[in-house]
Amino acid sequence: MNEDAAVTSFGDLHPKRKIITMIGVILAMLLAALDQTIVGTALPRIVRELGGADHLTWVVTAYLLASTVTVPIYGKLSDLYGRKWFFFSGIVIFLVGSILCGLSQNMFELILFRVIQGIGGGAIMGNAFAIIGDLFAPAERARWQGVLGGIFGLSSVIGPALGGFLTDHASWRAVFYVNIPLGLVALAFIGFLMPKVASAIKDKVIDFWGAGLLVSSLVPLLLALSWGGREHAWNSGFIISLFAVGIASMLGFLWAEHKAKEPIIPLSLFKNSIFTTSVTITFLTAAAMFGAIIYIPIFAQLVKGVSATDSGTMLTPLMIGLIGASVISGQLIARTGKYRFIALTGATLLVLSLLWLSTITPATTHVQLLQHMVALGISLGLTMPVFTIAVQNAFDRSKMGVVTASTQLARSVGGTVGTAVLGAVFNNTLAQKSASLTSTAYAQASAGRGIDATNPNVIQGLLSTEGQTKVHAALGALPQPAQAGATQAFTDFTNQARDIFASSVGHLFLIGAVVASVALIVTLFLKEIPLQQADKPKRGRLNESGKGLAVELGQAQSKDEPILAPQATPARQ
Repeated sequence: MNEDAAVTSFGDLHPKRKIITMIGVILAMLLAALDQTIVGTALPRIVRELGGADHLTWVVTAYLLASTVTVPIYGKLSDLYGRKWFFFSGIVIFLVGSILCGLSQNMFELILFRVIQGIGGGAIMGNAFAIIGDLFAPAERARWQGVLGGIFGLSSVIGPALGGFLTDHASWRAVFYVNIPLGLVALAFIGFLMPKVASAIKDKVIDFWGAGLLVSSLVPLLLALSWGGREHAWNSGFIISLFAVGIASMLGFLWAEHKAKEPIIPLSLFKNSIFTTSVTITFLTAAAMFGAIIYIPIFAQLVKGVSATDSGTMLTPLMIGLIGASVISGQLIARTGKYRFIALTGATLLVLSLLWLSTITPATTHVQLLQHMVALGISLGLTMPVFTIAVQNAFDRSKMGVVTASTQLARSVGGTVGTAVLGAVFNNTLAQKSASLTSTAYAQASAGRGIDATNPNVIQGLLSTEGQTKVHAALGALPQPAQAGATQAFTDFTNQARDIFASSVGHLFLIGAVVASVALIVTLFLKEIPLQQADKPKRGRLNESGKGLAVELGQAQSKDEPILAPQATPARQ
């Protein structure tokens, strides 16, 4: 690879100032991650006050969509113009969006302001991991990557509970206002204490065509994957049109990136085997992970009879395992300077934990299910920090933002694709296996009343706590002679239905294990470049192309003075 300019660094920055800066980064990252989960428990109250129940899912989708598509754009812009003020402005945009969300008077306004929040969240997530690459030497990055990886797990644990608490004891609007004090503290840390991270690239050209085509490709593709099989049939004209627009725009994006002087996602990145391998593994593990996580609470509710509130807490052991393993893996990588063994261990454990999950049945105890959760969480925690570290180590700092953002994009898109594909597999499997319920007495009696009890949606309703309560109340109103027989028929039906549902979920985890196995095979091809324990710049070192001189000037004299440094280890092909 050829680079025409030096990049900036503050490798000689005082350790205390680095830690203070990272406190601001962590607070901002916590805000962006929390808002992916905290709103869910407030949605029923929002609908009661604002109406618009038919647009309910957009309150969550709007944020996720906006943050996903803006991550790579912010990553590239921060490479060109420096990360400090893009990160700072991202927090400001996020806080403005939070205030507007809290002031919303109807569902349309709330969805619009969630988009604004998501744009700010994209700036935060797109730059947080890259800032670590600026602040720390390659081996030191691993510790902080593990911490930020744990933030995602922490937000998944406390987000729903915090959202429910604020909604019950204050208002659903407090779910958004709670961001303000934390956000202001983060702004103070970043604005006053983080050094300016300025790029030394002289010819700064924004790839407007690439940015526009990236958005116009990702938005329809992600919407098609999110809505297909749920809001609209996969073969409907609307979903097909979304796929057509997305694919056409993606082809246009690839053409634009090939021609652009400073492309949003340089296609030359894929010539680097570490980048290509890492992005592929990240995509596959996210697909297997999100597809599995979604159906664990559903299994707990419909098969084990756990309440909706308690089923959410079933994921807590998974997240605790994820957080602990993420931090530990970061420490191990930092101490050894090697990451390939951790990647292989995590990928292997992911396959084994999903295979183990595929064996669950209605007889699986709560303790056994929790053990499954911990194993899955540990496997995910081991793998999450690895690939960001690997790609950052494979490129110099002038590419830090774009390669880091690309891994984040791969994780988001992988999760969306995995959720859509595994959801379709689950629905088809459940529909096929449910046909065997036709011969049951309860299904035949329901058919006589015009109800298809073998319909997967009807089955899920009947297995829910609310559905069970309604049916038993109706059975209790029957004449005494018929009551016992009808109750037994319903019991036999639900027992068989639980077996079918558990089998379908197990089949889903088995598919996830296959996807994870592909990720494991790809991991075998991951090359390892030992991480440097510390940056050792040399004065007057020429950059990779030999055209520019990158000079280490030492620590900045003021908080906003950029520090020019030599390029880090050249990109490895």
